[in-house]
Amino acid sequence: MPDRLSPLDASFLFAEDRTRPMHIGGVMTFAAPDGFDFDGFVALIGQRLGLVPRWRQKVREVPVHLGLPVWVDDADFDLEYHVRRSALPGPGTEEQLRALVGRLLGRRLDRSRPLWEIYLVEGLADGRFAVVTKTHHAMVDGLASMDVGALLLDPTPEIRETPPDDWRPAAEPSSLDLAADAVREAMRRPRSVLDVAARARADVREVMAGVERTVETLVSATSARPVHPLNAVTGEQRRFGMSRSTLADHRAVRAACGGTVNDVVLAVVTGALRRWMMTRGEPLTDGTAVRALVPVSVRTRRNGAADSRNGTAAVGNSISAYFVELPVGEGDPLRRLAAVSAAMDEHKASGRAVGASTLIRLAGLAPPTLHSLGVRLASQFSSHAYNVLVTNVPGPPRPLYAMGARMLDMYPVVPLAGGQAVSIGITSYDGGMHYGLNADRDALPDVDVLAEAMPEALAELKAAAVPG
Repeated sequence: MPDRLSPLDASFLFAEDRTRPMHIGGVMTFAAPDGFDFDGFVALIGQRLGLVPRWRQKVREVPVHLGLPVWVDDADFDLEYHVRRSALPGPGTEEQLRALVGRLLGRRLDRSRPLWEIYLVEGLADGRFAVVTKTHHAMVDGLASMDVGALLLDPTPEIRETPPDDWRPAAEPSSLDLAADAVREAMRRPRSVLDVAARARADVREVMAGVERTVETLVSATSARPVHPLNAVTGEQRRFGMSRSTLADHRAVRAACGGTVNDVVLAVVTGALRRWMMTRGEPLTDGTAVRALVPVSVRTRRNGAADSRNGTAAVGNSISAYFVELPVGEGDPLRRLAAVSAAMDEHKASGRAVGASTLIRLAGLAPPTLHSLGVRLASQFSSHAYNVLVTNVPGPPRPLYAMGARMLDMYPVVPLAGGQAVSIGITSYDGGMHYGLNADRDALPDVDVLAEAMPEALAELKAAAVPG
């Protein structure tokens, strides 16, 4: 029987529409050695696909929505479709790279194929090149998204040996087989498959009522109101912003003030948002706050980015989240950090993490059509529930290489939810902290201003926390 998508993984498929592609990914830059070969790069990825079997599978819908979609092997898998080549015109600036990434992010992945793409971008200044990855959120969450490294990256300039891969696609099940499997699975549930119609009506009411309760709880949780520049009707086009600082500076602030590195990251984002809002002339008072949704992966390391015993990568999603008030109206950077740390501590002590199933209000036994309804309805209310998504995922602490080329930077890409003008992803790598900003092209034309404010906010915070 093919693997069936979990309700949460399927929700990312159901939540996707024309203006809301649901892929995550990364932008990595490399210092290219002599003789780097694109064909060899493609061949290397092909050799390592056995480490991430899902990357040669596609999604199949079950007839008449009798069950959630399933993963099936793609008998016509075409590596050259998924690994693509591009080049920047001279002089190959960071601005040109960001513009290209923005165009790539706006394009949805083809549902008839495995849900990923990799772009090799040549022509950066100083002989560098970049790799841009796109992977559908239905396949992998933030922690496991680092699994692209299983394909591309090595711990030394020497290319590591990859176990032989004798993959042969399994026969694709027929529509009748998929329907029969779904019916058999339904019959093993406590209620009979013959009760589907009555259960569907009940599930509709449950999903609708559950979403309303969730939204009411989130809206009434604090006195903060949506900040209009961060909540907007999104279109199909994107802009991408990048900002780099050092992990050492974040740790210095943490050592001086306590809390966690993630608290410092949230304080940096708070300070940057404050600066950005001031450039726009937005009114700020002592009580002005931005409500952030802060996802937290609840994977264990054993089931996280990779199983070290066999080198295979984990897939799927296991996510909870906190809603955190970012005090952008506070002028003192240390008070901003203290407020963020206190809020995070309160969430952890109370256990009030919002599970993804609660956030999206999924009904595990509901037919996929109702499941989709719940996701879409919840996403319509997202602008009332929070203003910005901020996700921080620790990355590799040591330098990594692709075919001998040292990776210099690793910027994450986080999809936009409905009504959100920007999402902010942060990844640490080799002593750096990399902020990636995925923004709607029309709603946030000044995304670079916000990106540039990140290191400025960190410098301000460090100067206050570690004087001299």
